[in-house]
Amino acid sequence: MAGLIGKKIGMSSIFNSNGEVIPVTVILAGPCKVVSIRTKEKDGYEAVQLSFGQKKEKNISKPVAGQYKKNNLTPAAVLKEFKFPNTSELKIGDEVKVELFSEGEVIKVKGKSKGKGFQGVMRRHNFGGVGGTTHGQSDRLRAPGSIGASSYPSRVFKGQRMAGRTGYENVTVSNLKVVKILPEENLILIKGSVPGAINSYVELLKK
Repeated sequence: MAGLIGKKIGMSSIFNSNGEVIPVTVILAGPCKVVSIRTKEKDGYEAVQLSFGQKKEKNISKPVAGQYKKNNLTPAAVLKEFKFPNTSELKIGDEVKVELFSEGEVIKVKGKSKGKGFQGVMRRHNFGGVGGTTHGQSDRLRAPGSIGASSYPSRVFKGQRMAGRTGYENVTVSNLKVVKILPEENLILIKGSVPGAINSYVELLKK
């Protein structure tokens, strides 16, 4: 489950050796700095805490700021834990770069989906609407319809599909192929789309 933190730059397309067009997502992956190392003796499990990006010290909590100061590191925008197979090979302050992955490798990408705000049932749950488009039913076209019973049980069941906030949820997409790696620019090109808006942070995970 070793991985990296990255920032989604956007989508593009490249040509392969056969002249075929491949849609790719460009991600700025790392370099990520090792902020903390979890060990079985001290923490009960083995993992590595990586940081990515920059953030002003005034915008982070004092305990986290103290952790950065203790290790002589600058505050980062994102802090995530990853399980690395050999934590003994890493030390605090080391950089983990995009070379962690290789071209042709299949990975997982985790991110926050695009937020859509408050949406009605037709957009949120793909409802078909009620009534027709004529005969005076214009005020009911996009309505959800009945949401519960009357005298019994006199309540709306939990999980009833209704209007509400849509998107901005944790999404993991598996089996994404690494098409190209540009180590000098810390860029990784992944076939297809990945969750999140442009400039959002994503996690790249080895399978």
